[in-house]
Amino acid sequence: MVAAWLMMKCPKCRTGSMFINKSVFPLKDMMKMPERCHCCGQKMEPEPGFYYGTGYVSYGITVALLVFNAVWWGLFVGFSWDDNSLYWYLGISIGMLIVLQPWVMRLARVMYLAMFVKYDKNHPVLSKEEANAIPELVQGYIPKEHKPLKQSA
Repeated sequence: MVAAWLMMKCPKCRTGSMFINKSVFPLKDMMKMPERCHCCGQKMEPEPGFYYGTGYVSYGITVALLVFNAVWWGLFVGFSWDDNSLYWYLGISIGMLIVLQPWVMRLARVMYLAMFVKYDKNHPVLSKEEANAIPELVQGYIPKEHKPLKQSA
């Protein structure tokens, strides 16, 4: 489950990509998602305004990163007013969060959708040809390197 989140995969099939671009660059296109998963047909936006709740998930991820950073900083460097290590911690943490913010925003969407869509290991994964035969999926994104999983009988 965590591996699928980090790889930004569809929560239903854990095979299809949730975002059109694998990279967060260019930043203007980093949040573009296909209408449906190209493997299982799961809608990426179940209802209008669905992703407004990702702000709370993003906040939780940010707090977790700050706490993690504070723990390792406290263990290896320590906090002190005398050597300004507290200010160094704040500067490094803020810089880290600015750099990681695009990734955090994407991860928050993946985790939020996974809260409402359950993994279905028995759901058939569509091949590229099968996905092309479904009109709703043709409008979505179908990557060239898609390799369907083998289905057991």
